[in-house]
Amino acid sequence: MSGVVKKNYIRALDFKNGRIDMGHGAGGRASAQLIEELFVTAFDNEWLRQGNDQAGFAAPAGRMVMATDAHVVSPLFFPGGNIGCLSVHGTVNDIAMSGAKPLYLAASFILEEGFPLADLKRIVDSMAAAAREAGVAIVTGDTKVVERGKGDGVFITTTGVGVVPPGITIDGAAARPGDAILVSGTIGDHGVAIMSKRESLSFDTEIRSDTAALNGLVDHMLAAMPRVRVLRDPTRGGLATTLNEIARQSGVGMMLDEAAIPVAPQVDAACEFLGLDPLYVANEGKLVAICPPADAAALLAAMRAHPLGARTALIGNVTEDPHGFVQMRTRFGGRRIVDWLSGEQLPRIC
Repeated sequence: MSGVVKKNYIRALDFKNGRIDMGHGAGGRASAQLIEELFVTAFDNEWLRQGNDQAGFAAPAGRMVMATDAHVVSPLFFPGGNIGCLSVHGTVNDIAMSGAKPLYLAASFILEEGFPLADLKRIVDSMAAAAREAGVAIVTGDTKVVERGKGDGVFITTTGVGVVPPGITIDGAAARPGDAILVSGTIGDHGVAIMSKRESLSFDTEIRSDTAALNGLVDHMLAAMPRVRVLRDPTRGGLATTLNEIARQSGVGMMLDEAAIPVAPQVDAACEFLGLDPLYVANEGKLVAICPPADAAALLAAMRAHPLGARTALIGNVTEDPHGFVQMRTRFGGRRIVDWLSGEQLPRIC
């Protein structure tokens, strides 16, 4: 948060009834107060407390990786999370998919004039809790305020850095024919949770977002099986689009088994009601792993031993295919092409 100023103010921020005004983004006393009383208090760490416009830190041995992600989810609060924890999880997971240990985050906020301070505090507290749980520090950032009607409450961009330990090489171009394809749990939970909240739909069982930081699961996987070739989190576009991306990068095809792909019954029912295909619905706490066939059983067991991988399934294998088609054996014994997502199935899910 640029320009941190430690100062006593006559009147503290009213987190119960207060709202963001243009002064909170003007760079003066109100901006400093917002930064000090909200962001520094929530994200407190040695780097942020220095009050600089940047954070300096030592770079550990290994290959550095960097990821950035903008979050514009609507609604801001949804079953299982909100834009705050989602903004941490999204960038942490992008870093972790390289096999890296996430270390530091920067956060940028665009706030709309009139946004309730109570809601902003709830979002920021959720970010702080998610960062602590993931073992990363939010060390710098920025805040801007736009006029009423020119934003949508809150937009958050997070940028992260991490380090890949020596000996780990994970790449989307590394899949080889014969490799096994695994997914770490049920698909479509996040996208359907967002849609049900947005459309005020109710089901017998509440559908909750799966948003979670996956770096702990990745650490556990690589400790047991360091020969993982590819990791990817299937967010926008869902599992289908993610597998098509990998197939194109690696120059291979894929064959999936529809019956093996885990989908929660309530998500399956909601997708049928909404006319959605769960293969294309976003996830925020699942990953796809591709490994040599000889390692599949050991990797499956390791993933299932972690809380975030308890429902891991082996869903197919990589094939030799110069066209890069992702295909699926259906429950009825036929085959179909699982193509790229065309158009926009679920708007603003992350």
